[in-house]
Amino acid sequence: MNQPDADRQHVIGLAVKLALAGLAFAAAFLAVALGVLYEMRRPASKMVENIPCPVAQKALPGLQALAHGDVAAFKPLAFPVPMTPVHFNGPDGKPVDLAAFKGKVLLLNLWATWCVPCRAEMPTLDALAAKNDPALAVAAVNIDTARLDRPKAFLQQIKADHLTYYADPTATIFQVLRGKNNLVGLPATLLVDEHGCELGVMEGPAKWDSADAAALIKAAEAG
Repeated sequence: MNQPDADRQHVIGLAVKLALAGLAFAAAFLAVALGVLYEMRRPASKMVENIPCPVAQKALPGLQALAHGDVAAFKPLAFPVPMTPVHFNGPDGKPVDLAAFKGKVLLLNLWATWCVPCRAEMPTLDALAAKNDPALAVAAVNIDTARLDRPKAFLQQIKADHLTYYADPTATIFQVLRGKNNLVGLPATLLVDEHGCELGVMEGPAKWDSADAAALIKAAEAG
């Protein structure tokens, strides 16, 4: 075979390989497209099964409708996810994690004595805890990092007798949740359902003993 014929054969071989590669790419693209289309046309009930927190997802419309009045700043998550693992100290100084509240809706509040809105909000959290709702746990976690005698003294001063004293003197819980939830400041309150899925977050104070707050919490409990 002379050189021109050899070159021609080489070019033809490359052309065949490229054609085959193009077909393979087209087949792969078609498979992905069909997969996406299948997912889009699946029944909604099947799609919900693949959501990490399907019960929480179903509760969202109700929560969104109730985020008004005294809890207007509450922001439900677009896609509820399992709550970020955090821990803090209980009244005895021993670590407490979210497993301690399993089976109940959790209102997790972060506060500090140097935060004026936190101080104003605290009596309403105590009033909420005083209702003794068996389906609800109220955890107000103090994150003062200095003068650690002040938080307990403040709670005694306002006669907040129904709040269990929780604290994180390192403020690590705020740093973790600030990165996860884009928290800006205090007070900050997260609502977590009985399955440990985060429903939404409130930045700023709220009247947690109000009718608006009660309706929001009941919707979270109903799931």
